[in-house]
Amino acid sequence: MAKIGVEDSLTNIQDALREKGYDVVQLSQESDARGCDCCVVTGMDSNVMGMNDTIIPGPVIEANGLTADEVCEKIAKNLK
Repeated sequence: MAKIGVEDSLTNIQDALREKGYDVVQLSQESDARGCDCCVVTGMDSNVMGMNDTIIPGPVIEANGLTADEVCEKIAKNLK
């Protein structure tokens, strides 16, 4: 199953992804995302400098305003 990095504060999303069989990694710092197929972030930190350095080849999903089920659906759709 895919390895998904999820910010520490999104425990409900971490739990939902584990229930669906995903390998979940808590993201405390940038290096934690290495090797992940997809990452889920809160969206609270805005990219005000417009820098686009990426550490993973897969999608980064902003969880702001989404339920855990909606995030799981976006991950499943993006990893097909």
